[in-house]
Amino acid sequence: MHKAAEPRFSSHERKHSQQYLRELGSSIAIYIALLVPSLIYGPEMPDGLAKTAVLTIPVLGFFLMIWAIARQFQRMDEYQRRLALESLSLAAAVTAAITFTYGFMENAGYPRLSMFVVWGIMGSAWAIAGLLRCWASKR
Repeated sequence: MHKAAEPRFSSHERKHSQQYLRELGSSIAIYIALLVPSLIYGPEMPDGLAKTAVLTIPVLGFFLMIWAIARQFQRMDEYQRRLALESLSLAAAVTAAITFTYGFMENAGYPRLSMFVVWGIMGSAWAIAGLLRCWASKR
């Protein structure tokens, strides 16, 4: 029986993937470079505008991550964009279901969770949805 050839990435797709990884990697490095001093020095500062600025400055790196992701979506063809957005939509629905359910659990006495947990759920759900969709498309 003849095995179907694995799809190969064109040089155009490979170039864009490498560019995306450079942009995203750089933005993550900037985020970490801003986060570490923020966590070290921010909590010790007296309350006020300066403390707020120091503790929120890592968001600049996060905005750069959003920029890198948006640029990658612009570079994708329609099919890749559709698959990525469907995975993101599924992740948003899973995140909404989990956080909504946990909201009721908080009413029952469970501890309140930090908003940081929401991104962890969303990112994990997006990754799992993308991997499952990729796996299913190869079957």
